[in-house]
Amino acid sequence: MYTVLIILGVLVALVVLLALIAPKTYHVSRSVILDHDPVKVWPHLKFLKKQQEWSPWAKKDPNMELTFTGVDGEIGAISHWNGNKDVGEGEQEITKIKEGERIEQDLRFFKPYKSQSDCYMNLDAVDGTKSKVTWGFSGKNKFPMSIMMLFMSMDKMVGKDFEQGLQNLKNNLNSDI
Repeated sequence: MYTVLIILGVLVALVVLLALIAPKTYHVSRSVILDHDPVKVWPHLKFLKKQQEWSPWAKKDPNMELTFTGVDGEIGAISHWNGNKDVGEGEQEITKIKEGERIEQDLRFFKPYKSQSDCYMNLDAVDGTKSKVTWGFSGKNKFPMSIMMLFMSMDKMVGKDFEQGLQNLKNNLNSDI
């Protein structure tokens, strides 16, 4: 019995130690330079329906259910999705807009697990005729997910999806020429 208590005590101490050293937050972002004026790029970032045209997750499940509420491109607009195991279920809500420069969204996942992240897209002019889009998100790692993040990387988990989405955006804009 004494041995079992020692083992349990060591396990509890290990979990507490891991929880203390585990990352409490995450931030992932990627950028791309586009050969287009920011005025042409902005609608692809501002409107939730236009985002679906280049979203890497829309391509992972072209049959996912999508619903939109509110006025697209305005604060309070929501895109809700329910898809296969690759995209899960969740919604994004526009929370802040700095016209022509930045859009912020609240990203809420319901399945396969519940979480919340703050998402943003920045648009910067480059050399007068080009644009730089930076797409990112950040959030908090709650226990026990924080311990899992000692062995996993949010950047590695979604960074490639961000890169693919930005490449899709670039391809879509280039095909519109």
